[in-house]
Amino acid sequence: MKNTALTNVHEQLGAKMVPFAGYNMPVQYEGINVEHETVRQGVGVFDVSHMGEFFIKGPKALDLIQSVITNDASKLVPNKAQYAALTNDNGGIVDDLIVYQLAENSYMLVVNASNIDKDFNWITSHNSFDAEVTNASDDYSLLAIQGPKAAEAMQSLTDVALADIAYYHFAVGTFAGVNDVIISATGYTGSGGFEIYFKNESATQIWERVFEAGAACGIKPIGLAARDTLRLEMGYCLYGNDINNETSPLEAGLGWITKLSKSFVGSEVLVAQKAAGITRKLVGFELTEKGIPRHDYVIVDENGQHIGIVTSGTMAPSLGKGIGLGYVALDYSPVGSKIWVQIRNNRVAAEVVALPFYKK
Repeated sequence: MKNTALTNVHEQLGAKMVPFAGYNMPVQYEGINVEHETVRQGVGVFDVSHMGEFFIKGPKALDLIQSVITNDASKLVPNKAQYAALTNDNGGIVDDLIVYQLAENSYMLVVNASNIDKDFNWITSHNSFDAEVTNASDDYSLLAIQGPKAAEAMQSLTDVALADIAYYHFAVGTFAGVNDVIISATGYTGSGGFEIYFKNESATQIWERVFEAGAACGIKPIGLAARDTLRLEMGYCLYGNDINNETSPLEAGLGWITKLSKSFVGSEVLVAQKAAGITRKLVGFELTEKGIPRHDYVIVDENGQHIGIVTSGTMAPSLGKGIGLGYVALDYSPVGSKIWVQIRNNRVAAEVVALPFYKK
């Protein structure tokens, strides 16, 4: 089991620690609902240092990236980021990731913790371009400082004008007395804020300074359990649940990051799939009766016929109702469709809704 540079800090704070993607991670501190609300209304800090960071450099760096991701990285400029997916030869999703252009011919790719080795091997196996590819995941820490008060809480730590960083843009500057920190206006919560990348040796200093600076805004540490309820209320996909090697970006509602006008691994399969039409689709649904949907629960129609599967589900703290994501047969995918979730021996009524579930 790997530790992050801040594992001891979490343990001292009394966090409940659990194994996650091979790391010893804080799942909660004082409770999911309290932590969830802290991020929705104020500001909270997640240690997500288990995520992976790859650096790709050289004259052909963009060519390599373009050949393996679904999105069009040629649209990037320095200090801009882009959400994308890696796909396999069958058009399935190897991983979802964020691509950062650091400078001309210099990029950082941020990947899911559980897929670090798989992704690195996949990318390097397609590196016929002589690009320099480095897996620096073990050297970097990552804090997600999320919530509507994030900029206000953190501004005293940096000369970078935090409120001026546009969504999916970033700056590199001094933060909490540490140089060369990447300050990115990205996140997985839907409540605004930043993700900050820095070397492990600065982790304790930055953590302490962050909590000193944010004290007046009621800043709190937040665990992975609340991260999951926050992302699900936004309808964001979780790799391993909602997307995997067997699901295509078109089925997962990720057509907007899948640019079929360019060639990449699996693109021909996806062009054919788009032409033929998908047969299933990932949808969001809300239960209209009491219940909590969970991963792998069966979705049925009014006659009890199997029409799909729940991929993620929870009791939404901000909404007070059961919500979920799941793949359903295409006929049941339009907003307003009536479906039922098999929860143990009961069929619980639900309705397909537009995403996100949570609207500010």
